[in-house]
Amino acid sequence: MYELEITPRFNDIDGLRHVNNTVIPGWFEQARNPIYRIFNPELEFDNWNLILARLEVDFIQQIYYSQNVQIKTWISRIGRSSFEVYQEAVQDEHLSTKGKVILVYYNFKQKKSLEIPKDIRAILLSHKPE
Repeated sequence: MYELEITPRFNDIDGLRHVNNTVIPGWFEQARNPIYRIFNPELEFDNWNLILARLEVDFIQQIYYSQNVQIKTWISRIGRSSFEVYQEAVQDEHLSTKGKVILVYYNFKQKKSLEIPKDIRAILLSHKPE
């Protein structure tokens, strides 16, 4: 599992005085950077090889400006060419938001998905709870 601590910014807050729902997917994306580095260590756009196929976010309770937020990220499923990443946002030890994305190992030049290599699959498996 990967963890990232986020400090909510003043401009993340909306008129209802909580973190706006549109902010959380960006936090989740930022927390996926270690996973992106498994596939592309330098995060070079010319060598990018992942494509987002699905995004789900469930809002459980509001997140406020006053305290940091822990983003927890792990691999929940691995297929032939795709894998699922599950994420949670926790503030003050309470689950606030959860979500998952499906990422596909992808060749942009050939415009097709590729089988996840065995060495990368092994790394992904190390971040999957048993």
